Amino acid sequence: MHDEPANEPGTDPGQIGSVSRSGADSPLEISARPELTIVVPAYNEAARLPRTLKAIDAFIAASSISIELLVVDDGSSDTTITVAETHRSSASMYRVIKRPHRGKASAVRAGMLEANGRHVLFTDADLSTPIDYATRLTDALSTGAQVAIGSREGVGATRVGEPAYRHVMGRIFNAVVKFVAVPGINDTQCGFKAFTREAAQDIFSRTLLHAGDDPIVGPRVTGFDVEVLYLARRSGYTIREVPVYWEHVAGSKVQPLPDSFRMFADVLRVRWNALRGRYN
Repeated sequence: MHDEPANEPGTDPGQIGSVSRSGADSPLEISARPELTIVVPAYNEAARLPRTLKAIDAFIAASSISIELLVVDDGSSDTTITVAETHRSSASMYRVIKRPHRGKASAVRAGMLEANGRHVLFTDADLSTPIDYATRLTDALSTGAQVAIGSREGVGATRVGEPAYRHVMGRIFNAVVKFVAVPGINDTQCGFKAFTREAAQDIFSRTLLHAGDDPIVGPRVTGFDVEVLYLARRSGYTIREVPVYWEHVAGSKVQPLPDSFRMFADVLRVRWNALRGRYN
């Protein structure tokens, strides 16, 4: 049971343009919805995106369910949008949304609110967790969870090639998150998370962090995942951590010092917003 009524889903996630090959820009009737939507936020990913889309297409081709693929271009300054728009996907529905550059939080939010699938998953554009692990998350959703999150911690999880400083940063950050906002979750920051459509619409329509930011310059890593999981927990959704394989991919946009300060500030903002009743 929810401890508060869910707001109506947001109707304007900030989309300023899209390409559709399915005619699926408007909400679909329930019977016509794909089983899964995969959301890929992308900022200056022209070099990696072709390989990522090829891997996702292979996963889709091997799957027995209908899958929508949604690429959200976060105002890239390279040819990411061209790569995405010219891609010929094997997905039953393929869409590209072009947005001003406001960071990953804003791009993910837009994609999740635009998704048509009964289940909705977002993944990093570098596929540091192989897309095949999507099945493990959707299995968790099919067996009672409303939110399933990839976890790089605990039994069954594998980390490969992660720089030591990033691992230490991550453990310190997670300890703070557990104390301040979301106790009991071992890995809030893995960029591989799935939701039932109802949970995604509810949660992402109520996020506040970076929702109204002006266009920015350069990459921006934030703590938006903490807010998402805080809202999920607050609303009474079952959250299940699923151990995954994760491999550090060269070309990461993480900037250790400024990103750490920003993420810690975001955690405090979540707590402050909650104390002020802004999530009611």
